[in-house]
Amino acid sequence: MTRVVLILIFILNSLCYVHAQNFSGPDTVTIQSGALTLKGLFWRPSGNGQFPTVIFSHGNYGPADTLYNPLLQISLLGPVFAAKGYNYLGIFRRGVGLSRGQGQNSDDLMNHAFKEKGQEARNQIQLQQLETDQLQDMISGLRYLRKRKEVDTSRMAIVGHSFGGSLALIVAEQDPGIKAVVLFGAAGYSWDRSPQLRNRLIRAAENITVPIMIIHAENDYSTNPGYALDSMLTKDKKPHLLIIYPKFGRSSSEGHNLIFLSFATWEADVFRFLDQSLKRRFLK
Repeated sequence: MTRVVLILIFILNSLCYVHAQNFSGPDTVTIQSGALTLKGLFWRPSGNGQFPTVIFSHGNYGPADTLYNPLLQISLLGPVFAAKGYNYLGIFRRGVGLSRGQGQNSDDLMNHAFKEKGQEARNQIQLQQLETDQLQDMISGLRYLRKRKEVDTSRMAIVGHSFGGSLALIVAEQDPGIKAVVLFGAAGYSWDRSPQLRNRLIRAAENITVPIMIIHAENDYSTNPGYALDSMLTKDKKPHLLIIYPKFGRSSSEGHNLIFLSFATWEADVFRFLDQSLKRRFLK
């Protein structure tokens, strides 16, 4: 597909939600993460009271990304979740999107390490980022959410894509207030290249007790992380769900970005999982 066609898919994918008037947003919010001042976009359902809440953990993005960029992707997903009755926060982690200029972009750090010293150096930086700076930014986002009156703090979930899916597992391991985890293409690019990442994510999943949903398209860069995590969680009898959807698009990149390119593929499954995991009073 050409870049123009993909952009049209993005737009068409979101139109059915944009016209609905049962949610509000986005509001641009400010989140303090240590010395950094990060930005996020927040959507909420219409009406009063507290709602179940999702925080989105975006993937890795460099300054050259134009189509697959966090501002576009976070903006597309917000209405999908808010229209289904969920508060939704998409936080731009340090150096990315609306938080550019605040700290170092993890993609830049990993690319620099790879160019200077190769794959092993990139793997080390990736794991270091997942366990320190990137984790701190997500924990700061959760702290911010728990101060908002619209948030039902007993029903909070994290949804992560790609690098952000790896990060979502580590966040859920560290924060017992997270009640459900949804992973889209988590570690799809790096799993086969980094034994350190594989071991760390398996350890995180072993320490998580809440339900985990693992999603790949068949033509993701790799479906090995999904099958490996599924095997481990099945052995340990932990609540989880693995779905490998059929091939989507014409490339591994399009399969990896299924979350943004085809809401219709995953919407019913994901919201059924979230509704059940968060024990919503009124299932949609």
